[in-house]
Amino acid sequence: MELKTIQRGIQKQGFDGWLFYDHHCRDLIAYRVLGLSNSMCTRRWYYLVPARGNPSKLVHSIERNKLDSLPGTKFVYSSWEEQHKLLRKILSGRHRIAMQYSPMNNIPYVGLVDCGTVELVRSFGTEVLSSADLVQMFEARWSTKGLITHKKAGKIIHGIIRKAFATIRQSVAEKQSLTEYELQRHIMKWFTVNKIETSDAPIVAVNTHSGDPHYTPNKKGSPVIQKGDFVLLDIWGKQKFHHAIYFDVTWTGYVGDAVPGKYQEVFNVVREARDRAVSFIQNGVRKGEKIYGWEVDDVARRFISEKGYGPYFLHRTGHSIGNEVHGSGANMDNFETRDGRHITAETGFSIEPGIYLRDFGIRSEVNVYVSEKDAEVTGESQQAVVPILAGK
Repeated sequence: MELKTIQRGIQKQGFDGWLFYDHHCRDLIAYRVLGLSNSMCTRRWYYLVPARGNPSKLVHSIERNKLDSLPGTKFVYSSWEEQHKLLRKILSGRHRIAMQYSPMNNIPYVGLVDCGTVELVRSFGTEVLSSADLVQMFEARWSTKGLITHKKAGKIIHGIIRKAFATIRQSVAEKQSLTEYELQRHIMKWFTVNKIETSDAPIVAVNTHSGDPHYTPNKKGSPVIQKGDFVLLDIWGKQKFHHAIYFDVTWTGYVGDAVPGKYQEVFNVVREARDRAVSFIQNGVRKGEKIYGWEVDDVARRFISEKGYGPYFLHRTGHSIGNEVHGSGANMDNFETRDGRHITAETGFSIEPGIYLRDFGIRSEVNVYVSEKDAEVTGESQQAVVPILAGK
């Protein structure tokens, strides 16, 4: 645990301290930030990092060694009365405390402390504030090596997307059966060959299935991909290195020589919404402005709504990306939640607006990395629906 670094973050936010709390390993953020093993935890523990000075730790007598790897003064309790008394003592004089709490649960990824514990801390006259931006500092930022792994994974994944379209082209030309599920299995094999790992298998969705943002093909009943089909591929993965960063993109194609106008028309709207969101971020970062996740979502959603497709944009504009495909940083969201976190330097996220109609759905996804003075799209940006049989 980098105590001085955490304390500088607390001071920057204007808090008196950051109170970590857990029971039964419910708050994995706490374990990662503190560098703590999440071994047996059957009793409640608290760890207060003050803005200045020595930390305090409160543990149960049965698990009194739980926080011994961390610096600070240890307090041990047995009964709930002792726990309340000692917690009040630890918090004495601390008026503004950050916890893994989110007002109105607007950021559920951070809202991990139960309501009763928040009530308990407040009963001591201590104001509980959200640690959301603190979490970003320690959980969402990419290292230089992490950025390199992200871009390398991106090159591999873009190659796999091209290979997937080529496999469809070959199967149609040779009149071989290739289902959504079978193509998904091919992609997983290519991941293994290229030493890419993933939390879940990619989305391979044809025609109406592409209108389901989180469609998953099944072995039984998965349709054969044929000429005239519309295909959506959503693929995410990372290199098999410690602290490697995920890459996550979505591309679409049409199994034919020329893409019908109805697909390209909707794609053009999605692409423009994507590019407007990216430009908004880039302009703001270059001007040194503070940008919030909800603002980015508004930019993309406003354009799609102006084009008449507002009701068909069913999810947020983007999500944080890190060691997990859905990271702990700001999401580009003013739809599913109102994400009031500002975009922090050295973090990355997806920009992926989508329009989901009855017959098909189109999403175009890129990844964006923000540095101190600029923002970049880290991979290729699709400009048109891919005509999969063109040039066969």
